[in-house]
Amino acid sequence: MLAALSFIGCAREVFAISYSYTRVGNRQDIHTTTNAGTAMMGGGKDLDEAFRWLCSKGNKGDFLVLRATGDGSYNSYVNGLCDMNSVATLVIPDRRAAREPAVARIIGEAAVVFISGGDQANYIRGWRGTPVEDAITAHIAGGKPVGGTSAGLAVLGEFIYGSLHDKPDENDLSSREVLQNPYADRVTLVRHFLKIPHLEDLLTDSHFVTRDRMGRTLGFLARIMQDGWAPFPREVAIDERSAVLVEADGNAKIVGKGQGAYFLKPVRKAQACAVNVPLTLRDVRVQRVASGGQFDFNSWTGNGVNYVLSVNEGKVTSTQPGGSIY
Repeated sequence: MLAALSFIGCAREVFAISYSYTRVGNRQDIHTTTNAGTAMMGGGKDLDEAFRWLCSKGNKGDFLVLRATGDGSYNSYVNGLCDMNSVATLVIPDRRAAREPAVARIIGEAAVVFISGGDQANYIRGWRGTPVEDAITAHIAGGKPVGGTSAGLAVLGEFIYGSLHDKPDENDLSSREVLQNPYADRVTLVRHFLKIPHLEDLLTDSHFVTRDRMGRTLGFLARIMQDGWAPFPREVAIDERSAVLVEADGNAKIVGKGQGAYFLKPVRKAQACAVNVPLTLRDVRVQRVASGGQFDFNSWTGNGVNYVLSVNEGKVTSTQPGGSIY
């Protein structure tokens, strides 16, 4: 029978809870030869195939789920899918917890790191510029696999929609809000969190078709150019129940039962991107790749449907038959 371990880490203040760590499987970490790769999941129902792919990259080592809130419910799910030495969840709720020496040490011992969903603002506020960020970066640089879903996907790219000004009871930032004012207070973009091969100069987004996020993502790309972060940033936008599994050489496959993935790249700066001015941005190249398709991050080409989107004074148009933006 698999052993289960539960531990609450405490800061120096008496009774002050700092982080939590729950684990099933072997109590002792093992060192295995891992293979690099990035599993980018679009949220919604978890994809068994994507998790099995991550596990295979970890070569029966120790699988670690990182969260800022929540519990260890992923442990039994991943343990049931994969033959790993252990599956554990580390909940790091704030910067104090992120500075605990044990936290970075736990991350350093993992063969696979997976960042769960939730609110990416917690990851930016709590982990950025701490030993947690350093430990995840070292994990990736060491040729170990990494993955993320929903908010966990949002923080994998070089550019991030931080969700820093959103309130807990507030509706999702809509495409309409961003298209009408790309500099609205809620449009909080950040950069330089993690360093992942093939995700440089790149923005990620999840729940893409399900939550109608195309318009807002065009606003994000326009902002990145307008603010001088990158001349022509790219984006990987993934729908719910879909995932993009990126090999170490930059070749990727799209899996799942959702609408697949969208790979965007503008070829010119926005004609209008300013405070309280509706966005105008022309000629954004889009490639839609369905489940079962392939995409090469090096050449930025895949075997999907190609079309062009433009925005004129906040209204999005498409070259697809029927004018669909998706």
